[in-house]
Amino acid sequence: MIGIEADGVFDGELYSGGGAVVLVDGGRIVSVGPAGTTPAGCEVIRFDGCTVLPGLIDTHVHLCCDSNPGALDRIPDFTATELDAVIENSLRMHLASGVTTVRDLGDRDWAVVDWRARHSGALLPTILASGPPITTPNGHCWNMGGAVSGDDALRAAVRERASRGAEVVKIMASGGVNTPGTDPAAAQFTAAELLVVVEESHTVGLPVTAHAHSLDAIRFALAAGVDSIEHCSFITASGVTVDESVISDLAASGTPVCPTLGILPGMSPPPAVLERLSSTGTDLSSRNRLFARLHQSGVRIISGSDAGIGPGKAHGVFPESIIALTEGGVSPTAALTTATLHAATALNLPTKGHLTPGADADLLVVSGNPTTDIPTLRSPQAVFVGGRRELSVSGGR
Repeated sequence: MIGIEADGVFDGELYSGGGAVVLVDGGRIVSVGPAGTTPAGCEVIRFDGCTVLPGLIDTHVHLCCDSNPGALDRIPDFTATELDAVIENSLRMHLASGVTTVRDLGDRDWAVVDWRARHSGALLPTILASGPPITTPNGHCWNMGGAVSGDDALRAAVRERASRGAEVVKIMASGGVNTPGTDPAAAQFTAAELLVVVEESHTVGLPVTAHAHSLDAIRFALAAGVDSIEHCSFITASGVTVDESVISDLAASGTPVCPTLGILPGMSPPPAVLERLSSTGTDLSSRNRLFARLHQSGVRIISGSDAGIGPGKAHGVFPESIIALTEGGVSPTAALTTATLHAATALNLPTKGHLTPGADADLLVVSGNPTTDIPTLRSPQAVFVGGRRELSVSGGR
């Protein structure tokens, strides 16, 4: 048993100061109590002036992408050995940033699923995997191997994901900015086709998340009953159109939305993204404000980074996704919850995202109090996975 002592804890919902100790044994949290309650003989790791949080959950990553320019386009160029190295390096970068669980939503021909099967027990983030996203022929991210057409092929694609061990089905309900020839303002599947995927997925026990930049794709995804929505950009042919009835439907349905905010400081979005922002009369700050508005309207926001798709979205960028919400107007406490307890709930991970007896001992230690100083997330002092400390992250004594 070890005791991790700090000045405070954020348990996934609330911050408590005045000194605290998190007791860990066998990879699980035994208790969270006040300072001075560590049992005699217990090994103690003390972090002065710090806060202990649940390990962060990045709900939208691309482990097969290497964070360099044109990463999505270059995925087919990697050999299997090179792709394995990209995946492992991506995970290490996430871990160093405080992320202990990732949801991979952009696999290339099952590389992530296969890598995970070969590396069980590694001191790296837990992976939830979608396999190749389901898309249309020549549709967004077609080069990942998930392009299909027709209801029978859609059902077969879902069954393949279930048989290969995926935890979620991802479908490209709209086009995307980073795939030439696709239109993020247009829907790629009808509401009826999305319903086929949702019904088949639920039959085999899998949730569905829909990549949906376009307003029509968001509407279709809601009508089909998807379990979550990625990006949710409200793009139309004439620009961004934020439909109040859609916001109301999102809030009423409880459908989680992952806006994929955040970019590394000093970096710019790739040219295609800048062009799309300009053409729709928006910028990164207005997107931050949009999702703060959705949050304030009762929409369930969960944080994800879209990590790996380019230098500004390099693996390890996730703290910026949380910080971006606060820049839009979400409180630091609520923003942290989108990356801990609310993310765990949305992804059906009952032992992740909160500090409570029996939960996994996936922990992040940061200086100060992140509920009053959210940028402290950029400098982790320590990260623990299942009670084991990642030694490449310095801090503590």
